[in-house]
Amino acid sequence: MKQVKIKVLPHGHGLSLPHYASEHAAGMDLRAAITEDLILKPMQRALVPTGFAMSLPVGYEAQVRPRSGLALKKGVTVLNSPGTIDADYRGEVGVILINLSQEDFCVQRGERVAQMVFAAVESIEWLEVDSLSDTERGSGGFGSSGQK
Repeated sequence: MKQVKIKVLPHGHGLSLPHYASEHAAGMDLRAAITEDLILKPMQRALVPTGFAMSLPVGYEAQVRPRSGLALKKGVTVLNSPGTIDADYRGEVGVILINLSQEDFCVQRGERVAQMVFAAVESIEWLEVDSLSDTERGSGGFGSSGQK
């Protein structure tokens, strides 16, 4: 298991560190490190602070993803999903929430607003060529593989 350095920021004190909610969970819950309730009106978006910064190992990223229950039950999701946190970023982790419902949504301090999944990434180097190998699909995209 990899270790990741985490720095709790002043407004994050008193909140639990991100953690896995079950033994085999893929994502760690992220909590709102706000000092007062945040009301998201329908179609409104906001950057919700989490109260921590971290130092990821080189070759890893953290992905900020929606919580399925929040999306289904309240219509609230992560706008740039998944949001990528790069290994060289040292600022506070933030969650861009958007309220897609028709009702106001109240975010409270400590509320679980998203989840964070860690993934290995590989850097690539471009090799410019005059042609690419053929495949059955070819250049077909955007629904070209058909529908059931």
